[in-house]
Amino acid sequence: MPVHKRIRPFNTKDTYPEQKLDNDLCQAVVARGTMVFLRGQIAQDLDTRESLHVGDPGKQAEKAMSNIKMLLEEAGGEMQHICRIVVYLTDIRYREAVYREMGKWLKGVFPVSTGLVVPALARPEWVVEIEATAVIPDEA
Repeated sequence: MPVHKRIRPFNTKDTYPEQKLDNDLCQAVVARGTMVFLRGQIAQDLDTRESLHVGDPGKQAEKAMSNIKMLLEEAGGEMQHICRIVVYLTDIRYREAVYREMGKWLKGVFPVSTGLVVPALARPEWVVEIEATAVIPDEA
């Protein structure tokens, strides 16, 4: 069950049936608590700074989401605290693979989401970057 008020939740399989997606999203989130702003995450090992999964947008999304989960936990939060994500792709053809992977990590969360196609990211081997904003609820 979502921890924040999610307004007009929907699933992308209804909105984009031709894309075979399964993302739980919503139109707005109302949250109170401690905000956590995460830097855009890419397929990079945060300890070694090694770029991973060159040429595979789905695996790059998986590593970015793994980094998001790890950083949120380090901040005292969890995935269901995510209120907003922004996805940057270098090619629209990567959208399905990236969103399918994100959908696995965000099932039942219903964040608001914006997706953009950009000419490039900070390194040429990176094809997807995912930014997240979370709110850790105030103690009751």
